Amino acid sequence: MSLKAQITADMKTAMKEKQVERLGTIRLLLAAMKQREVDERIELTDADVAAIVEKMIKQRKDSISQFEAAQRQDLADKEKSEVEVLMGYMPQQLSAEEIAVFLDDAIATHGSTPASMGKIMGDLKPKLAGRADMAEVSKLIKARLA
Repeated sequence: MSLKAQITADMKTAMKEKQVERLGTIRLLLAAMKQREVDERIELTDADVAAIVEKMIKQRKDSISQFEAAQRQDLADKEKSEVEVLMGYMPQQLSAEEIAVFLDDAIATHGSTPASMGKIMGDLKPKLAGRADMAEVSKLIKARLA
């Protein structure tokens, strides 16, 4: 079953079980998917859907930090629940050890100078897309190259 079909099936299940918050999050995801399909006139692949989910998670995490800074815990909690729903559609995240293996390989290929960080990130991004938080990967690279 494709990821898109899985999301649609989950929407139907959420409707039947009257899970209002989960249903709202799934509908937002389906709307973002449909928007991209219409804008680009393409049929989304699982990789495209995963990229949309990853973008939505990043938006929610940014919102959470802003809401917590503004002392709006009620809104932060709502965003956290949406992140939990969206995380269910992401591929299995890599462990720190698995990321370190990819990182070591990229550093060996491109060199260990701070100037090579862009090349290393360019090499790692397609390999780790959707399976690791690229902000964390960037921090790891900076720590290794410093």
